[in-house]
Amino acid sequence: MSLCEHLPILQIVVPLAASPACILLRRRGWSWGLALGAAWTAFGVAALLLHRALADGVVVYALGGWEPPWGIEYRVDPVNAFVLLLVALIGAVVLLYTPRSLAAELDGIRGNLFYSAYLLCLTGLMGMAITGDVFNLFVFLEISSLSSYTLIALGRDRRALSASFQYLIMGTVGATFFVIGIGLLYMMTGTLNMVDLAQRLQPVMHTRTVLAAFAFLTVGIGLKLALFPLHLWLPNAYAYAPSAVTALLAATATKVSVYVFLRFYYGIFGTSFSFGTLGMDILLVALGLAGVFVASLVAVFQENLKRLLAWSSIAQVGYMIVGVGLGSATGLTATLVHLFNHAVTKGALFLAVGCMVARLGACELDDLRGIGRRMPLATAAVVLGGLSLIGVPLTAGFVSKWYLVLAAVERGWWLVAALVLLGSLIAVGYVWRVVEAAYFQPAGGRTAEAAEAPASMLIPTWILVGATLWFGITAVFTAGVARRGAEVLMAGLAP
Repeated sequence: MSLCEHLPILQIVVPLAASPACILLRRRGWSWGLALGAAWTAFGVAALLLHRALADGVVVYALGGWEPPWGIEYRVDPVNAFVLLLVALIGAVVLLYTPRSLAAELDGIRGNLFYSAYLLCLTGLMGMAITGDVFNLFVFLEISSLSSYTLIALGRDRRALSASFQYLIMGTVGATFFVIGIGLLYMMTGTLNMVDLAQRLQPVMHTRTVLAAFAFLTVGIGLKLALFPLHLWLPNAYAYAPSAVTALLAATATKVSVYVFLRFYYGIFGTSFSFGTLGMDILLVALGLAGVFVASLVAVFQENLKRLLAWSSIAQVGYMIVGVGLGSATGLTATLVHLFNHAVTKGALFLAVGCMVARLGACELDDLRGIGRRMPLATAAVVLGGLSLIGVPLTAGFVSKWYLVLAAVERGWWLVAALVLLGSLIAVGYVWRVVEAAYFQPAGGRTAEAAEAPASMLIPTWILVGATLWFGITAVFTAGVARRGAEVLMAGLAP
């Protein structure tokens, strides 16, 4: 077998093997170099897998030579290849940023241990996307979650510990619901393979056991993706984690959970059951819009910039769920495009905020007065990212919301389209508060002597800002892959 045929397992083995190796490298520079090499290798593998999935169709890899459904398989199609590329890209770019960020925020932390946990988190997230086995999915979910709890707890504010503990409790509840749902499905079908599961569920789809499994899985995954009103763990986790950790998790963790949600609703249970029989389309659109408005309004009144952006993330997840609930190829395209676009936008925003934290030691809006004149590049990155959150033309966020409005109009839900646009107007409120503090208030206090962030932090930030602008100017790649992915999801899982 050629190396190309082993790409699916290399996607997981490379960062997984590098994680314990980082512990052995006591010098921070060496462990960072190993982690960086592993992350960029994973990105290269993800790019090759996406190319193969688009050119040749589904890529199937049987672990250990055990053919499914008896053995675990990794299954790559345009949907999860798109997610793999996103996670690997964010993981690699954020690692470029970490050395100076860690020096500013976590000077007493051993870098080799940080990079080990970071790679474990990256492994878990990519494993969730690539696996075709639901129990293996649970294992990777726990790997990413446990490493996330550790990374969040590293924040220098003591509230990071309570935020991590709150996330641990909520995450454990979500994981418990998830594994109970899997257990119920296994009891009814005797299989854990996703494709086999989708086929064997058909004769027993309307039993109470399967209905209970559907409910448990909806709540369990909903907790992980911060679906309103199951979102309470997220604001503190993002606000008090180290900036590099926040950027990684905000851009990847909830996005992978949205993918898992899609895979169960469309791939395993199918649209006729999820939306036709149970009518979940109405509930999902309602919960998505509620998340958009509640989280956006709360964001308007936040005084801490990281916390403001955390509430914004909940609102953006709401938009994705609206697209899921619309139950059409256009709606799914909107969800997948927004999943990618919001990841690069929010990654850029949190990296830019991390630049300010590194120089000022804080990110309260009062501490950022006049920062636009002291740190013009970092502040410009925040403004451009904010414009994308609003959905201003020529930014990635505009493309996402355009497809979402089209999907709502296509279904005849004009009120939903109007509410999507109204939610974007609320985003103007919290973005304007940042602009006002940065450019229209006199510098003082912490900002009086602030200097621009170092190039090693600005370059990764502007890579993601550039992606935000590029994918807003031309959506050929994102919309094209998302459309292919939507067609795969609408067709369900096939052998």
